Amino acid sequence: MKTMKLNGVQGRTEIKHELSKMDCYLLRNRLKHVMEVDPYANKDGKYFIRSVYFDNFDHKVLTQKKEGHYERNKFRVRMYDYQTSLLNLEKKSKRNNLTYKQKCRISIEEFERMRAGDITWMEDDERSLVRELYIEMKMYQLKPLTVVDYEREVFIYQYGNVRVTFDSDIKTSFQNNDVLNVHLPMIETNPDIVILEVKYDGFLPDTIKKLLQIGNRRKGTYSKYQISRMYG
Repeated sequence: MKTMKLNGVQGRTEIKHELSKMDCYLLRNRLKHVMEVDPYANKDGKYFIRSVYFDNFDHKVLTQKKEGHYERNKFRVRMYDYQTSLLNLEKKSKRNNLTYKQKCRISIEEFERMRAGDITWMEDDERSLVRELYIEMKMYQLKPLTVVDYEREVFIYQYGNVRVTFDSDIKTSFQNNDVLNVHLPMIETNPDIVILEVKYDGFLPDTIKKLLQIGNRRKGTYSKYQISRMYG
């Protein structure tokens, strides 16, 4: 199946479910016999993700997500395992039922300038993603708003380029955007919830599809950002 592209990026199907910790345990023990553990994960098979999401005073991004707009964009700055020297600016786009992701590296100094509202340098930046964010910040007053932390466990499968992820221990900063502060106070959301995400290109192999069957679990458009904003 041929997939659509957006700005040269191939679209992927993304399915999300809300799980209990028991569901997660059952699925993990099935998948590990067929899928590979993410080679970039730590010894326990997980890694820590921290992101700061951009939104405006009118909650534009949150509202579009909650209302299920078929065309929407979300900007964030992300780091892994508290490696503050390795920051990525990411844009996640939704077009109908496909998801597109673009990213580029930014420096600590560049992020702090964004955070302080110093954005004039972004207009002519050589990175197209930085220029796109500049337009959003200029036109819609987007700014870094909320930090979200969670742990991620990833399983991968070559055929169909499948990634199955379990996101747990989701925490929010209550609209404090100091993402580089390792001591930033964080508030736990729902400790009993795990978000399952299944991402693939043109098809989901039957082998993986069968392994993921655990009865009637709620399929939805769960967003860590949306969950975090429920708490502030």
